[in-house]
Amino acid sequence: MRKILVTSALPYANGSIHLGHLVEYIQTDIWVRFKKMQGNEVYYVCADDTHGTPIMLRAEKEGITPEVLIKKVHVEHSKDFLDFFVNFDNFYSTNSSENLKLSQDVYKKLKQNEKIYTKTIEQFYDPAKKMFLPDRFIKGECPKCHAKDQYGDSCEVCGATYTPTELINPTSSVSGSVPIKKETEHYFFKLSECESFLKEWTLSGTLQQEAANKMNEWFKSGLADWDISRDAPYFGFEIPDAPGKYFYVWLDAPIGYMASFKKLCDDKKINFDEFWNSDSKTELYHFIGKDILYFHALFWPATLKFSGFRTPTKIFAHGFLTVNAEKMSKSRGTFITARSYLDHIKNPDYLRYYYAAKLNSTMEDIDLNLDDFLSRVNSDLVGKFINIASRTSGFIHKYFDGKLYLDDTKTGTEHISITQKCKDIEGDVKTYFESREYGRAVREIMRIADITNEYVNTKAPWILAKNEEQQKQGSDLHIICSRSLESFRRLAIYLTPILPKLTQDIAHFFNEKEFKLFSDLNKKNITVNEYQHILTRIEKKDIDMMIESNKESLNQNTEASKESELDKSIISIDDFIKIDLRVALIKDASFVEGSDSLLKLSLDLNDGRLRQVFAGIKSKYAPEKLIGKLTVMVVNLKPRQMKFGLSEGMVLAARDQSEGPFILYPDQGAKPGMRIK
Repeated sequence: MRKILVTSALPYANGSIHLGHLVEYIQTDIWVRFKKMQGNEVYYVCADDTHGTPIMLRAEKEGITPEVLIKKVHVEHSKDFLDFFVNFDNFYSTNSSENLKLSQDVYKKLKQNEKIYTKTIEQFYDPAKKMFLPDRFIKGECPKCHAKDQYGDSCEVCGATYTPTELINPTSSVSGSVPIKKETEHYFFKLSECESFLKEWTLSGTLQQEAANKMNEWFKSGLADWDISRDAPYFGFEIPDAPGKYFYVWLDAPIGYMASFKKLCDDKKINFDEFWNSDSKTELYHFIGKDILYFHALFWPATLKFSGFRTPTKIFAHGFLTVNAEKMSKSRGTFITARSYLDHIKNPDYLRYYYAAKLNSTMEDIDLNLDDFLSRVNSDLVGKFINIASRTSGFIHKYFDGKLYLDDTKTGTEHISITQKCKDIEGDVKTYFESREYGRAVREIMRIADITNEYVNTKAPWILAKNEEQQKQGSDLHIICSRSLESFRRLAIYLTPILPKLTQDIAHFFNEKEFKLFSDLNKKNITVNEYQHILTRIEKKDIDMMIESNKESLNQNTEASKESELDKSIISIDDFIKIDLRVALIKDASFVEGSDSLLKLSLDLNDGRLRQVFAGIKSKYAPEKLIGKLTVMVVNLKPRQMKFGLSEGMVLAARDQSEGPFILYPDQGAKPGMRIK
């Protein structure tokens, strides 16, 4: 008996589970169920990934604490997984006492092994929110192709990667303000010193070949040391003896695998060390998406190795999901949540079956073609598989008290061959499950379902049943229906890792609680209950309604969001009167050394003194073109100390995502100092 620990990547606690996520959890769950049906000791753990800036900002926006937010999301995620029969032995949270202790232990051991050092770095800082900005919270113009509104680490238009400081006209996605560069001390893990170990580890069969090839590309470009810290404010675990410094989420998130298992071990009296010690003889498998391969195949094994823990046995990476051959889209209604699917299609086994029919052991993407989904489920599950039982079970129940006749010594070869054909694929089906070639397993199972249906068609039990002699035990009618149902039962056991709910219903039909082990395949003393309708066809209208409801949901959410933002922005006349808007003369304008976006303006309000204002309008205006022009200034804005000096107000400008900024000029006749009313 093998001892196996399996994990899926941690879903981020900042949104709902959608059909793209479910590719991984269904793929993993099928493999875990298969391994358990072989009689192995297998544990499947996961957790919500709960730390980081996005969680903190979303909680702030909703007016709740991060702890309240992640608890609410955990309830939602848990229900979605449960309803899709993703059978975790423990689904936990990275914001746990177990994870805190393990993260601190790992960090301390890395530090003892001289794998941690500090370095002063320069980062973008949001002066309005008083926080350092993660790359994805900085937007600006791509320095390569000049596409607008691109993230601080990569351009979605041309695919270029860069550092946030290379962005043209950067802005903070958090506050909309212009970020400044600021120095801070960060903690680094010496990944560059782990290259020799990682080269050997990644080429040892732990990764798929295509993943190992990807690793080689990264080795050729050289491994950079890994920044494992973030500055306050940040929702996460504080680094020991480093006030105001927090573990970067990608340090403590994978340690969450260990923490979730530790919780299970404490609850079930399992030996944690047996699975995680460096000399462990147990097996550890991670299922992940190919987008997080870098973290799991480089950072994670290096972190484990140099903190004294075992490394993964294998890492299985899968591709992305497209819907109707396109990226999931909210506008097209194909960005479908797990809950939306359940509300409309209802039966999760349909999706589990379709994914299984598409999945293999590679990192290639899979497509959910909704027309093919409807056709394949109805054809394979209803038209082929369930059809075997619906066409033969009535005769067994009506004439033979539900008892199958499976005596090989009194049965002709042509009838036994149906059982034998079903037995013959057992080894291949198990091999395909083991190697995650689920699509090949499904094809073999459905091939035998076709053969069984052809056998029923040829023997036509509905015609034999008209003969009273055929209504006796051991007759051809009894044998044909028995062999067909024995084949049906065996195929159901093969399909159990994929279709847990459907096959449990089939087990009840066979007077069994569940199909728990593959060793149950050869049972001979079999009786059936009266056949009840087990499975219904998918209706096209249900799929159409699901798509439409997602479109409607998007529109409603957008409108609600607009209304919500409008409500928040509505002010009273008393509030508006407080804003002092005045006409100002631009007496001088100049570039700001060290800034890619700012101009320094000297503004005259005709009151005897000049006011200094920094404006993010460099991309549209040469300084000399502004001198002598009138503009509109917010006079009573609290002065703000910036890196380049004190800004004593704000000039009004207009822009959208693709145009601007355009400074606002008063009409002819306006004079410096005039108040805007």
